[in-house]
Amino acid sequence: MVSDPAPAAPPATSPVRIETDPEHGGRWTSLWAAGREWLWHRPEPRRPGVRPGDAFADAGGLEECVPTVRGAPDHGDAWSRPWRRAADGTESVDCPDFRLARWISAEGDRAVAEYRLTAEPGYRFLWAAHALLDLAPGARVRIAEGAPVRRYPDGGDRYTTCAWPSGLDRIGPDDGTATGAVVGAGQVSVHDGTAVLRLAVEAGDQPVSVALWRNLGGFPDRDPYRSVGVEPMLGRVFGLAAAGEGDAAVVPAGGEVRWRLTVTAHTTPPVQNR
Repeated sequence: MVSDPAPAAPPATSPVRIETDPEHGGRWTSLWAAGREWLWHRPEPRRPGVRPGDAFADAGGLEECVPTVRGAPDHGDAWSRPWRRAADGTESVDCPDFRLARWISAEGDRAVAEYRLTAEPGYRFLWAAHALLDLAPGARVRIAEGAPVRRYPDGGDRYTTCAWPSGLDRIGPDDGTATGAVVGAGQVSVHDGTAVLRLAVEAGDQPVSVALWRNLGGFPDRDPYRSVGVEPMLGRVFGLAAAGEGDAAVVPAGGEVRWRLTVTAHTTPPVQNR
């Protein structure tokens, strides 16, 4: 008589902790979840002294990119300006055309970042939680199969279309390539070993997506390095200047847009080899 296999152990939940640096662009400096640090960092001596209009200083972490990711201003206006932190924990920044406020709360294996952008009605913008993750070769990015993909092979505004995953889901070793993609989905999970990180963005009637930056030692041309971005977005393109109808968030008559980023994490039992 062959006994039934033992049921699989349920995923183990893990606390989520987030740290930010309001003085330096509101950057997320730590995302601790599923028993590990997820954010990748690199030494960048220019980062502490950046000013509006400077070229992007890539120190890793998670940058709030708004009102664009690519184009002008490089990675948006908010990352290069000091933010304010109020007594209630609200963090906010004033930019020439808008104000962005953020509230982050965490409880157990779930953290929520609530956002509010205020601007003149009709103002168009993109936003990305530009999270650069520390992922080992073999990590997987999972999004609903068949989701529409805009793939940017050259770093510019030109793209080709395909359906997820089209080979974009596996994070391999450094191979000298750098590819950007914007996937028409509001949820993504990242699987690295036994740790799983889930990100979901909700924004009512505004367009949402997930951007993917797979830089496996292919960028920049001089002194390339490895960085992997998994970035919930409002909008469907990297550059606001290239956004067509429906490709960007639009401030309605009330003068504000609200959205939510939810972060959850857990660990799974290791696979047993037989």
